[in-house]
Amino acid sequence: MLLLQLFATFFVIGLFTFGGGAAMLPLLQAQVVTRFGWITEGQFADIVAISQCTPGPVGINCATYVGYSVGGVAGSAVATFALVLPSLIIFYIIISLYNKYHTTGLFARVMDGLRPAVAGLIAAAAVILMFRIDPVGHSIGVQEEIFPDAISWILLAAASAASVFFKVNPIILLLAGGILGLLLY
Repeated sequence: MLLLQLFATFFVIGLFTFGGGAAMLPLLQAQVVTRFGWITEGQFADIVAISQCTPGPVGINCATYVGYSVGGVAGSAVATFALVLPSLIIFYIIISLYNKYHTTGLFARVMDGLRPAVAGLIAAAAVILMFRIDPVGHSIGVQEEIFPDAISWILLAAASAASVFFKVNPIILLLAGGILGLLLY
């Protein structure tokens, strides 16, 4: 029954998410933390952090980790397959439609309309992760929500500046962030 529930949950998340892994984080959090309680907010934040540091798409990595946490190897396989399956089906349908209608204005307008929705989902994921977890990863209540500490903001600004202005390799930024996080927190 648990594997069927994992399949249904991740299939729906995969079906209704546009824009990739970061865009699915709010839906993923709502289901696996809030609705089913399979993992805690702190565990979710850890899974997202690990998923961003490991090779592969963030959403698929999250599904794999959550599935493993809930149902072992079988849960991992089911959650990952269920998350990917809607994309494969939709991809096939879109390619068929694209080949037929890609020159129409309606198609272009629909694609343009999806961009703000994806940006909003990514922003929602950032807000959820930023304001629901304290600096050492413990879940906090709604009334106790805090802003990240000053050190976190400074590290964010420094990493952003290093990436944009100095073109520092993202792998170096991830390693530096991990080491600084261990040392500071």
